[in-house]
Amino acid sequence: MTEVLLFHHAQGLTHGIRAFADNIRAAGHIVHTPDLFDGRTFPSIDAGLAYIGETGFEAMRERGVRFADDLPAGIVYAGFSFGVLPAQKLAQTRPGARGALLFYSCLPISGEWAFGPWPEGVPVQIHGMDKDPVFVGEGDIDAAREIVETAEDAELFLYHGDQHYFADSSLASYDADATALLTIRVLAFLDRV
Repeated sequence: MTEVLLFHHAQGLTHGIRAFADNIRAAGHIVHTPDLFDGRTFPSIDAGLAYIGETGFEAMRERGVRFADDLPAGIVYAGFSFGVLPAQKLAQTRPGARGALLFYSCLPISGEWAFGPWPEGVPVQIHGMDKDPVFVGEGDIDAAREIVETAEDAELFLYHGDQHYFADSSLASYDADATALLTIRVLAFLDRV
């Protein structure tokens, strides 16, 4: 059994994110799903990003980081898109991380947005679609490749398609086949860390 702290994307803690977490729980793992938006969900990525912008990206990220204060250190940090910000920061900076699962987004480990190099002994999986205009078009795939090239236990999985939120079953962007494969890979990761 592995304990996971899972952060939602910019549309909020949707039914699809809750369903994904429930699938992980059904496999015997503990999954925490904090609601960084206090119950709000948004009909589009842009609407969610506007809400985050009102609060401030850094303030919203730190809200997620603070959630980990009441949890044990030896957990896996996971995030979907915007949720990668607190998940990756915790995986890279909080001592004792067991691993990281980064979905649809990835921050660089060098340069302006970096939290520093990837820490030794922290395995990571990164998942995205090969034609996603955000993951591929905005450079997240390059950040993912940098981690894979430098970290000792890092995997990048690309799925065929152009959707950003492809593993959220409550959204039109959902891809059942890609999500099934992603879930198999995530469960294998959680079983070994």
